[in-house]
Parts: sequence; structure tokens; C-alpha cells
Amino acid sequence: MKIRVRYFAGLREIVGQDAEVLTVAEGTSVARARELLIARYSRLQPILERSLCAVNRAYVPADHVLQEDDELVFIPPLGGGTVS
Repeated sequence: MKIRVRYFAGLREIVGQDAEVLTVAEGTSVARARELLIARYSRLQPILERSLCAVNRAYVPADHVLQEDDELVFIPPLGGGTVS
């Protein structure tokens, strides 16, 4: 089945694109999709391990099972700013 993966911030810089279609097996979880992406783009590992996951604009746990045409987004941790 096909899912759409969207990339933001540092993830987009690493993969060089805003989004891509990923073909995965039926029953694939968000965690498994993350593993597949890390295998394809090894530099994603430190960011993806700390990122939140969303499917179709709703936060989901890593064991969430993906469905055909889902949109998967990893939201990297935010940094920067100062504390007064």
C-alpha cells in the first residue's frame, strides 16, 4: 500500500524534498515506517528517534497501524530561543 510522508525542518533538509510516497506492506506501523525511512536515509535516525508522529493530522503512538493513502508526518523536536 502507499502512504505519503511529509518532511519539515531538518528532516526536509536531510532528504532534500518536502514529501514522498512510500510503499509499505499492509499492517505496517508508524514504528516500522520509521525504520524503513532510517534505512533509506540514515542521517534521519537521531531526529526521528525524538520526533512525535502524526497520521492524517492527528498525533498517534508508534504502534499505530497505517492505512492506504495515510499521510505520515514526523514532528521534530523544537529548539532555540532563550529563557529570561
